[in-house]
Amino acid sequence: MTAPGAAADTLRSRVRVRAPELTGRGWLNTGGKSYSIKDFRGRVCIIDFWTFCCVNCLHVLDELRPVEARFPDALTIVGVHSPKFEHEADPDALAAAVERYAVHHPVLDDPELTTWRAYTARAWPTLVVIDPEGYVVASMSGEGHGPGLAALVAELIEEHAAKGTLQPGDDPYVPPAAADTALRFPGKAAVLPDGSVIVSDTANHEVVHLEADLETERARWGGPGDLAEPQGVLLAPPEVADRLGVDLIVADSVNHQLKGIRFSDSSIHVLAGTGQQLRERTGGGPALDQALSTPWDLAWFEGRVVIAMAGTHQLWAWTPGDTIATGTVEVLAGTTNEGLRDGPVLDAWFAQPSGLATSADGTRLWVADSETSALRSVRRDDDGRLVVESHVGTGLFDFGHLDGDAGQALLQHPLGVTVLPDGSVAVSDTYNGAIRRFDPVSGQVTTLAQGLAEPSDAVVETDTDTAETRLVVVESAAHRLTRVALPEDAQRVDGPARRTQRPATPLPSGAVELEVTFVPPPGQKLDDRWGDPTMLDVSASPPELLVAGGGRSRGLRRSLTLAPGIPAGTLHVSVQAAACDGDPDTGEVPEHAACHLFQQDWGIPVSIDESADATMVLDLRGV
Repeated sequence: MTAPGAAADTLRSRVRVRAPELTGRGWLNTGGKSYSIKDFRGRVCIIDFWTFCCVNCLHVLDELRPVEARFPDALTIVGVHSPKFEHEADPDALAAAVERYAVHHPVLDDPELTTWRAYTARAWPTLVVIDPEGYVVASMSGEGHGPGLAALVAELIEEHAAKGTLQPGDDPYVPPAAADTALRFPGKAAVLPDGSVIVSDTANHEVVHLEADLETERARWGGPGDLAEPQGVLLAPPEVADRLGVDLIVADSVNHQLKGIRFSDSSIHVLAGTGQQLRERTGGGPALDQALSTPWDLAWFEGRVVIAMAGTHQLWAWTPGDTIATGTVEVLAGTTNEGLRDGPVLDAWFAQPSGLATSADGTRLWVADSETSALRSVRRDDDGRLVVESHVGTGLFDFGHLDGDAGQALLQHPLGVTVLPDGSVAVSDTYNGAIRRFDPVSGQVTTLAQGLAEPSDAVVETDTDTAETRLVVVESAAHRLTRVALPEDAQRVDGPARRTQRPATPLPSGAVELEVTFVPPPGQKLDDRWGDPTMLDVSASPPELLVAGGGRSRGLRRSLTLAPGIPAGTLHVSVQAAACDGDPDTGEVPEHAACHLFQQDWGIPVSIDESADATMVLDLRGV
């Protein structure tokens, strides 16, 4: 184990490297113009490797906005979209995502991961900083880098202005034509007893109440400043509505809050969350004092509102109090490790849970776990303990459109789950453009509908004239709600199985040295007044791959032992480092210094190659 900061010596000894070329299928947000890396000489350039399924990438987009605004004449941010899922490689889907998430800088479409490989990226998100002379000066993964990036950019601007190598120029960003639809990338829906529907109008930052025709608006709530990319909507159970005076509960995803809407006066009330993103890996307590992280969907389960906390790969629960001010929140399930692992709820792993629904008898909570392309559930076992079970899906990198036995069936980044009247479950299989059905009795998966535009949720309704049961589907990428009949005989689709095309890292069996590099930003230092402020957590899938070196402990280095005879697997590496404002030379830290938490979760495919280098270096923040 290494003392804090020891990894910096390794970084500073590296050879100065020219930034590789930017190679891809085409450019977005440039008015049709293509760019070379040389075109950004004279300006500081930040390259953001992202993929639009990744909630951590969306967090980084938000962190980059103030940095982008602070240096408009000397900084260029270039998004390089290197997709994880097959659907994300579709150019139309990427163009929609760039609009959906308000990306206001040039984006290179990198469907073959060519530029990703050239820059040796290992994780989404990865950030690379290039100086005005075209040299790579920093590489970092994960979240929390916004203030440090701003300090580094300011330092580079000052240095290169003095050298004469800073040549401010025009911003290459060209905004696309404005769209004109009533809804814009709607997210989730709820049906009312009178047949009307409430839908989160996500990109318009509003919640809309529609008549049963799905077009006529009865009411709109929110807007920028009140809501920010709302997702899940849940009709308040009667005991909550009566006690707190709110009729609808909303997952306000980018504000990291739960909000309550009162229909009578259209007022909006904060129920949980401080408005700041949760950075710690633990939490709980008074709801209004606890930060949350990208709440995505909501469900009422065992007397509490369960929150799909996509940003931390967990499920949380909000317990309402006698007043809004006395509600509490706590972790319900998940460790914050990203992956697919079942068992007792506090030991289970999730990967961006994005859809929730409760069974009709209230005994099971269904979960659409998007990044593992999985359908999962939470229930009580025979001993009364809450446990997590997986029904469809095998892990972080396997996906497809394959029906049949649930153990072999495949989904592709599902965002929604709906309980049907017969007890089966409809899955909004978002990136397959389909509604799938899982029958828990037969254990079979079938396809109910195809050809939908990124369905993200569905609700059940019954036609009052014919008594026919059907679904109202949120077609997010088509900006509308669509009625879909439930067929008597569902289809069986034998589509291909897919796997994320990330290059595996070759490592030998036996002893392997893992190092995570972290250099604090300018004006910050590792605060070791109370011990080592870094933490490393290592595990593997399959677990047998990692013979020794697993677990959670302080430090940024770890000696691992990989098993012989297992040809491939995934190493799961989670890291945290805390740095505070202070003098890195004297070590002085002001009494009330601001502290910053940096963290990243890597799921790294590895292949066993006895001739490979027995070291693996990951950059949390390397300069």
